[in-house]
Amino acid sequence: MVENEPGQAPPKTPEDARIDSLEERLRDAQVREATRTGSMTPKADESERLGNKVLSLLIGGLAGGALVGWVLDRLFDTGNLLLVVFLVLGTVGGFWSIIKLANRPRDGAGE
Repeated sequence: MVENEPGQAPPKTPEDARIDSLEERLRDAQVREATRTGSMTPKADESERLGNKVLSLLIGGLAGGALVGWVLDRLFDTGNLLLVVFLVLGTVGGFWSIIKLANRPRDGAGE
C-alpha cells in the first residue's frame, strides 16, 4: 500500500530508461532533419516579400510585353514595331501595378 501513496514517484525501471534514451535520440534526429531540410531557417519578412513582388512585376511586365510583341511581329510581319510597342506597354503596366501596390494600405499601418 505504501507504493500507492500520493506524492511518491514510481521507481524507474530499465524500460523507462530505454524509452527516455529513445525519445532523446528521436529529438536529436528531428533537429538534424529540420536543419538538413532548411525548415529551421527564418521565414521571409513582409519587406522581403514586397521586394520580390515588385521585382516580379517589373520583370513580368518587360518579359510579357516583349514576348507578345515578338509573337505579333512574326505573325503580322511588321519588323520590330510591335515588339517595341508591347515592350513599352509591358513596362508601363509593370510600373502601374507597382504604383497600385505602393498605394495599398498595409496591415498594422499607423499603429
